[in-house]
Amino acid sequence: MRVIVGLDCTDCKNKNYSTTKNKTKTPDKLEFKKYCKFCRKHTVHRESK
Repeated sequence: MRVIVGLDCTDCKNKNYSTTKNKTKTPDKLEFKKYCKFCRKHTVHRESK
């Protein structure tokens, strides 16, 4: 049961990435440190709908 989720930048709030996750194994929100092309730096990206 994998679901497609979007990743939002915590600084500028733009949706930059999309990924899939298994809701049964990871019920909490995903959080990755990825590159944001709008901020032009690596920032924390959190899961959104």
